[in-house]
Amino acid sequence: MIHSKKMTAAIAVLAAFLSSAVSCSHDTVGKADQGTEVQETTAQAVTGSGKASPNKDMEITWLADYDLNPVNGNSRSTALALFEDVYGGKINYINAQHKDRFNVLDSKIAAGEGIDMFPYEEDVFPQEVDKRFDSLDPYYEDMGMNEGIWDEMSDVIKSFEYKGQHYVIPYALSEPFVLTYSRKLMQSEGIDDPYTLYKAGNWNWDTFMQMMDKFRANQHDAPRYGINGWFGQAALQSTGAPVVKYDGTKFTNNINDPKIEKAENLMHDIAAKGLYNSKWKEEFPADFSTLFYAMTDWALGDSNKANPEADLMVVPFPKVPDADKYYGSCKFNARMLIKGSPKGEAVATYIKCERLVAADEKLKAAAKDAALKRNITAEQYDAIQEFLSPANIAPAFDFGYGMGDKMHGAGNYNYETRGVIDNLTSVLLEGGAPVDSWEALRSAMSGIIDSEIAKYQ
Repeated sequence: MIHSKKMTAAIAVLAAFLSSAVSCSHDTVGKADQGTEVQETTAQAVTGSGKASPNKDMEITWLADYDLNPVNGNSRSTALALFEDVYGGKINYINAQHKDRFNVLDSKIAAGEGIDMFPYEEDVFPQEVDKRFDSLDPYYEDMGMNEGIWDEMSDVIKSFEYKGQHYVIPYALSEPFVLTYSRKLMQSEGIDDPYTLYKAGNWNWDTFMQMMDKFRANQHDAPRYGINGWFGQAALQSTGAPVVKYDGTKFTNNINDPKIEKAENLMHDIAAKGLYNSKWKEEFPADFSTLFYAMTDWALGDSNKANPEADLMVVPFPKVPDADKYYGSCKFNARMLIKGSPKGEAVATYIKCERLVAADEKLKAAAKDAALKRNITAEQYDAIQEFLSPANIAPAFDFGYGMGDKMHGAGNYNYETRGVIDNLTSVLLEGGAPVDSWEALRSAMSGIIDSEIAKYQ
């Protein structure tokens, strides 16, 4: 392995070039457009003359519906540059449509074509683990788990522990659920700034409801709403109470948790008061008819473009009143090791490269510079990073999301065919379902949860 000083040098050079490069791609699939100069310069920083010699032991076959190698004229992601130039690594790509990915995986393995690495998505864990994936625990040293770069993620990693092992080790968090609002609108309506309340520890369900009620009351004879967008999941997970609990040995049905009941009643109250605008929008409504727009941060750039004078800001979903911390919904970025792969060390090394990109201060600063060129303000960007820090907001993880379609499945957005969690986060907001109260919904869902978790005991 290349000496760590060379890794440090490579990071420093990458950061310098990233800060001056314009990024044009979406970061959720690990791609980046960071300028072709990065490739050659990184290589020189590592070896003094060129990149590290190819190392067959560091060659990985990756199966997914997106490539980790450069596509469409983009250059390498930072993580890939480190993996190739520092470790002599290489990633071979096999394309598989999302709906066909397991069939393709099985056919490739049956044909003797080794697959080593697979993307983590919430539907693969825990339901696919025993059949398809190996633990990453034997490769902790290769991931640099004792080098300090993972300290921030330690509690997050613990939440994914399954049967005493770690099949999923998130290297970063992304796509937090946020509420976008206009400070200009808040000020004109005589409503406190939610972000200011958040910084003071006073951003909770009560203040959230009071704001929406006041907004409606200020102009009760016009169409006004408190909130639009996708927020049922954020509301449920803001309690910190999972639908399925796991004690390290067995799963239990947690639907009777009083915190879940409170979240469901919150959603029911929002709908009953007419505060929820169910019409789908791609960005913050420019007509100022709605106080909050709920979505992950991917919509923020478009919201800024559609509302250039609105002074938009973001805030996490509010916490439970009197709670000692915030819990937030977000995406967990991770790679998984295919069962039986001989390339565990290589996969772990690539995961380390991903973590270095997420943890290194110089690379984070460079990522910010690139983001600011995509219709995001510095203040908004800093707030989003604040929301993604586990020290500020505990990322909510629920094993129930990975227990199959009966637990988590869109089912054509129909009550009869959707999964339990999808109904828990939608029914009492949308209305029109055969159940119209928390008691009725809980009764209908509880037996399904019991039968599904029984498959894992």
